[in-house]
Amino acid sequence: MQNIIVFGASGHGSVVLDCIEQEAKYKVVGFIDSYKKKGTEVNGYAVLGSEYDLPFLIEKHQIYGGIVATGDNWTRNLIVDRILKIVPEFKYISAVHPSAQVGKGVQIGRGSVVMPGVTINANAIIANHCILNTNSSLDHDGFMNNFSSLAPNVCVGGNFILGRGSAICLGTNIIENITVGEYSVVGAGSLLVGNVSSCLVVYGAPAKIVRKRIPGEPYLSGNKKSSSVIPLLANEI
Repeated sequence: MQNIIVFGASGHGSVVLDCIEQEAKYKVVGFIDSYKKKGTEVNGYAVLGSEYDLPFLIEKHQIYGGIVATGDNWTRNLIVDRILKIVPEFKYISAVHPSAQVGKGVQIGRGSVVMPGVTINANAIIANHCILNTNSSLDHDGFMNNFSSLAPNVCVGGNFILGRGSAICLGTNIIENITVGEYSVVGAGSLLVGNVSSCLVVYGAPAKIVRKRIPGEPYLSGNKKSSSVIPLLANEI
């Protein structure tokens, strides 16, 4: 069983960890987290350092690869970009919980996570570093671009297209043949019956445009600061 590392020791990181353990394809050696002190224990695993420690950790623990377990799409993208600069050839795994239902012809890209109870129907394509959260569903021939996400209990009809970095929030329902552009957010509990352009916030039943959005704006309720800011590493100061 190959050794891997999980980037992000938050609540989302714990859920991703559970998916990896349940799938039992890889052995987790610990967490990488720039916010937490080295040596902190989370769910029985130590925080081994920051991304800057990767070259040393890869050699020490014979790490095959890993996964970025950060819920915010923009921050996840920033961390992947940072890792690219430190270890250009780093390998990303995907994680699919055993309770997920994955249909015929489905493709799941590197670094993507499929949580418990998810349904992905035939011929859907999940690109890289995406999240399908608990009990969400993506119907046939859907497409999720890089760094996009479906929150828990999102239900999406067939032939759906979700743009890079966009997020569909808790409990939203989306009819068939809908496209959402890049870096847009559909608010929790919405009913989406029409296409959404890039860089917008929409909300309601039926969903309507609330305002324009700047890529990197926080959209998760736990975010205290702009998600475009992550701690600097020593060589970035």
